Amino acid sequence: MTSVTPTLESFTPPAPVKPSFSKRVKGLVPSIIVLVSALYVGIVILLPAIAVVVQAFAKGIAPFIESVKSEDLQAALRLTLLDAVIVVPANCIFGLAAATAIARRQFRGKALLLSIIDLPFSISPVVVGLMIVLLYSPTNGLFAGLVNALGVKILFATPAIVLATIIVTFPFMAREVIPLLEEEGWDQEEAAKTLGANSWQVFWKVTLPSVRWAALYGAILTTARALGEFGAVSVVSGNIRGQTQTLPLFVEDAYKQYDTELAFGAAVILMGVAIVSLFLKILLEQLLEHDKATRTSSITAEE
Repeated sequence: MTSVTPTLESFTPPAPVKPSFSKRVKGLVPSIIVLVSALYVGIVILLPAIAVVVQAFAKGIAPFIESVKSEDLQAALRLTLLDAVIVVPANCIFGLAAATAIARRQFRGKALLLSIIDLPFSISPVVVGLMIVLLYSPTNGLFAGLVNALGVKILFATPAIVLATIIVTFPFMAREVIPLLEEEGWDQEEAAKTLGANSWQVFWKVTLPSVRWAALYGAILTTARALGEFGAVSVVSGNIRGQTQTLPLFVEDAYKQYDTELAFGAAVILMGVAIVSLFLKILLEQLLEHDKATRTSSITAEE
């Protein structure tokens, strides 16, 4: 019995199989998602931001500089910075204390404390302002007797502005630090206590260094929100130009008074602060990822 070996010329390559329509659509889905996201960000955020910058410098740099030198704008900027200088340290201290208590302690009311910390995320800032009015109004507020007895002006003054900003910004620090503390665990702190360190030494030498980048990240978010807060501050400040007007309130007031150059000039200052905060946020995110990767590799090496 003889066998015939086929020659190479007798082979015919199989016809290429074209991908089906559904597969082609699935391949295009990632590109479509990226395109839609880019268009959305461009239309909703970038175009309005570019329009503000163009309007601010429409008549040249000299008019912009003159608008920035306005006494009312300078007063609004000073009040905004004073507000942030008070609010950020206060919320950093509270956030670190709350995060340490929640992540390292078991106590009754822990879930309630977490819910209260998250409350400003679900309540409108305008409602926060109304709450402060109902509490500290010298005429019919809940603490009217105490306010009148002390002779302290809270509403339509700096204390109310600071209080409103503290309330709307205090979740940021705690919410950034709590997940990292829970991920870190108790081992290093327990080892420090075993070696004789007291609670303060454990916090300063072990706990705080381990969450330093997350704490800095929370501080940046708190600062950005404090500088740009509008709703709660507009209710409790009285919006008095040159006295109780923060920079966001000044932008709205100047625009309503048809002083567009002044309004857009102040808006550009706020945008500059936002851009700086964004770059710092990106930098800290990279530092956080690097720190997490370093710790993971060290733990793997120990094992």
